[in-house]
Amino acid sequence: MKRIFDLTLSLVALLLLSPVLIVVYILIRIKMPDGSPIFQQKRVGRYGKLFTMYKFRTMSAHHGGSSVSVAGEARITPLGAKLRRYKIDELPELWNIIKGDMSLVGPRPDVPGYADKLEGEDRKVLELRPGITGPASLKYANEEELLAQVDNPQEYNDTVIFPDKVKINLDYFNNQSLKEDINIIIKTITHKY
Repeated sequence: MKRIFDLTLSLVALLLLSPVLIVVYILIRIKMPDGSPIFQQKRVGRYGKLFTMYKFRTMSAHHGGSSVSVAGEARITPLGAKLRRYKIDELPELWNIIKGDMSLVGPRPDVPGYADKLEGEDRKVLELRPGITGPASLKYANEEELLAQVDNPQEYNDTVIFPDKVKINLDYFNNQSLKEDINIIIKTITHKY
């Protein structure tokens, strides 16, 4: 049922949002001509299998840096900051849902390395398709701003945020329902975190 729900909503959203997607693509092409408007990155999916996730590019094409993003970083462009603020950069992930790599609601897909830290019952979260949004995404909707306030963002992410997200995602795994997914989607769209 969840897969049919995801597929139907994603197809409708892609159709309705296609003008927005086209405008954003063109804006990125104009404002950030140094690379592709679509950012592709390997992420850990269901059962630990790697997949290519698609997002609108929000950073300069040739940057170095951590896998953890912090608000105000020089590598995030002004247009990119706006796209990230309103989560518009996530819209290409609708294609990942259609492909079956992702779901509308689930744990955010991590870069390789984090799934290796999961032990025991925590590994159950890997049985879920990763999502565009989820309960942990709602709690940490301001994650980049939160990380900007600490001395060591990578360490804070690894020792505080990541373990908390695992707990939240495990709770979602144990109590998931279509009704709760709809509730999370509504909260995401209306920014009622």
